[in-house]
This record gives sequence, C-alpha cells and structure tokens, in this order.
Amino acid sequence: MICPKCEAAMEEKNLRTLEGLVTYDQCSGCEGLWFDSGEAEKLKDTWRTDFIDTGDAEAGKEFNEMRDVKCPRCQKQMDKISDPKQKHIQLEACLEHGVFMDAGEFRDYKNETLMDVWRGALALLKG
Repeated sequence: MICPKCEAAMEEKNLRTLEGLVTYDQCSGCEGLWFDSGEAEKLKDTWRTDFIDTGDAEAGKEFNEMRDVKCPRCQKQMDKISDPKQKHIQLEACLEHGVFMDAGEFRDYKNETLMDVWRGALALLKG
C-alpha cells in the first residue's frame, strides 16, 4: 500500500491487545497511520498503544494541510472529518475502508484531555 500523503510505502504492523490482534499500517516516509474501519477505535482505549504513533507531530501538521487525499485502498477521494470529541483533530476518512491520521494525531486522539472534555460539555450546552 502507498501513503495517501507522501506516496512512500506503508508498512503493515501488528499489535496484540487483550481483545486480540490489531493490524494497522504506518508510512515509512511521513510516519502517518492508516487504520482500517474500526481499528483506531479499538486501539484508542487499549493500554500501551501510545508508542505506535512515532512520527513528528510538527511534520504531521504540515501534511494535515494537504487536500485532495485519496484512499490508499480504493483511490477514491477521502473526506476531511473532525473527531466528534476533539474537533481540533482532522482526519481523512474513506467511508468504505478506514481513516488516515498524520504523525502525532493518533497520540492526540488517544489522549483526550480535560480541556477536550470541557469543550465537548460547552458544545452540548450551546447546542
């Protein structure tokens, strides 16, 4: 598989969790992560998964500015979406196949902060 951002090779990696084996892909160039549908959610609350996102978050922010990103599985245009709980995290998603997170985004996604909870509560009060 080829990275949808920098076009380097994606390396398939496996992580054993208490719930079983989860496979994800990491770019050998920009170090972004591809998660097939449901994989990121499985890993979000799993103990000791912080280490899978080894990329430079500052470099990831630069790649996050890219538009017209195609799914590495089907080559269709992916949608830019925000995480519902952490609106500052913008992911590229293919409804059929999964999500791409730039370097540093999975660490941010996994570690929801008190400020993120506060923002969510405020949004509910306003809505």
